[in-house]
Amino acid sequence: MNRWKSLLAAVACSAVAASAFAQYPTRAIKMVVPFSAGGSTDIIARLTAAQLTKDLGQSVVVENVGGAAGALGTQQVANAAPDGYTLAVATVSTMIVYGATRAKPAYTLESFVPITNIASMPNILTVTPSFPAKDLKEFIKVLKENPDKYSYASSGIGSINHMLGESFQAQAGVKMIHVPYKGSGPAMQDVMGGQVNSLFDQFPSSKQAIDGGKLKAIGVISPRRIPGYDVMTMEEAGMKGFTDEAWYGILAPKGTPADVVAKLNDAVKKLAANAEFRAAIEKVGARPVLSSPADFAAQVKSEIDRMKKLVQDRQIKLDE
Repeated sequence: MNRWKSLLAAVACSAVAASAFAQYPTRAIKMVVPFSAGGSTDIIARLTAAQLTKDLGQSVVVENVGGAAGALGTQQVANAAPDGYTLAVATVSTMIVYGATRAKPAYTLESFVPITNIASMPNILTVTPSFPAKDLKEFIKVLKENPDKYSYASSGIGSINHMLGESFQAQAGVKMIHVPYKGSGPAMQDVMGGQVNSLFDQFPSSKQAIDGGKLKAIGVISPRRIPGYDVMTMEEAGMKGFTDEAWYGILAPKGTPADVVAKLNDAVKKLAANAEFRAAIEKVGARPVLSSPADFAAQVKSEIDRMKKLVQDRQIKLDE
């Protein structure tokens, strides 16, 4: 009798749990941005959260948890309850670079259930305005003729800016001096001031300085040019396949129920058809890129594998 009572109790609990998830969400959802407020990740997250709040009928609240180059906030979500109420905004930095450059990462792709990509935006190579090259092809020519003479700044060793610089050197066949900073802000300031020659960065972060003539855009790291800017892509300069855009996706903790994952994926997919959301995303230099959980997982895994090869081939020594 006790056995049957236990079984019936378990069935009842399962039914209650299934019913609760079927009604998901019934309270506010926390979306963790693993960087400080104001950056491109924060901007994309807040635009997405505002629209999801309308579509899901519950508040989607952005919480900034910076630290450890994005790893702190991402790990916090990996350790959260797998109930769909704590989500992470994933980036190339927090998933690809972190996953490829740490011997013992605190989290891996397997720590999460991928929901979907949200948007992507072009990376861009800029130089100090006085640099002796008018376009990307001339820039590469100057570098080849002067190995280890010119420098590029990054937001730190192991940052996405650093990895873009390493990838560029490998594909262009040039040698540059890497100058790491503690953040992209100081890096950009020194490039504008002429202390360092160039910078790899996300387009929205550099747009104001480009428009103001403080930086000269020299190459776009994207499959297509940026509308309104006469700047060639890396592929146009002969670097086939060098189209590494920045992207922003959503992850849930491992064990999140499949129906919750499906509901979140469907909700984000609807954003692609929302004219208000598309306009807001495009205004900051991004474009919506929605995907299935399986496709998003495959994309992240493929990029981690490629980044690991870059680290090995370039013999990059990283800070733990």
